[in-house]
Amino acid sequence: MKAWIAPIMRGNSFRLALGVLAMALAWQLSVVLFKVPVHYLPSLPLIAERLSHYPDPFIAGFIRTASEMLIGLAVGTLFGLLSAVIMQRYRMVRHLLLPLFIISQTIPVIAFGAIVVMWFGNSLLAKAVIAFYLTFFTITVNTLAGLDSVDPKQISLLRSFGASNQQLLWRLQLPSALPAFFTGLKLAVATSLSGAVVGEWFGDTTGLGVLLLQSMYNEDTISLWSAILLVALLGSVCFGVVAAIEKRVLFWQHKQDINH
Repeated sequence: MKAWIAPIMRGNSFRLALGVLAMALAWQLSVVLFKVPVHYLPSLPLIAERLSHYPDPFIAGFIRTASEMLIGLAVGTLFGLLSAVIMQRYRMVRHLLLPLFIISQTIPVIAFGAIVVMWFGNSLLAKAVIAFYLTFFTITVNTLAGLDSVDPKQISLLRSFGASNQQLLWRLQLPSALPAFFTGLKLAVATSLSGAVVGEWFGDTTGLGVLLLQSMYNEDTISLWSAILLVALLGSVCFGVVAAIEKRVLFWQHKQDINH
């Protein structure tokens, strides 16, 4: 692990470990003290036993859902960034595309997912497209807001020194938009994961969403909660990675927060 990641991960890992430990204790104590039936909330040892005795479907499901999520998140992030830059540069394009983007987000993911599965079949690509659909808008809107927040006086100052549009973009606008971009990216982690899981509900053989459906139909509460915890684990890990990168890239912002 690189030197600059180590201290970040140590601090975040300690806080995360404390949070997970507190939740685990609260969970187990609630089950034991209130004698909660297994079909409502199984104990953590039962979940651990299920995962250890039948690991293959859970491992395969985790890998499949993670792949769908990360592909959709990556493509959605790139598309959202590019869209925001173009919209900020060309007002006519913004007036044409932004309303269409907004309208696209009013379509329920269930309806959009059905169309995507009809187009691409029950494939990894179809689920990645659904994850992309729930990702790009958040990135676009947050990055665009960050680009628009740049002080016009700063732009005028750099132009007076002969800065080109590309120099303004790379030296001023994009760096200024990074806080808003990372806010959108952290939100996109959750939405892309939801898109991948929901996409698997349209029919598939592998994935955490498939395990959730199968467990529900079979009334297998232990497997259901096992899959839920794995979804939470996947989302938490991805969110933590983004937060660590943000803290490294926006080190100056975190120093200011500490000083205040």
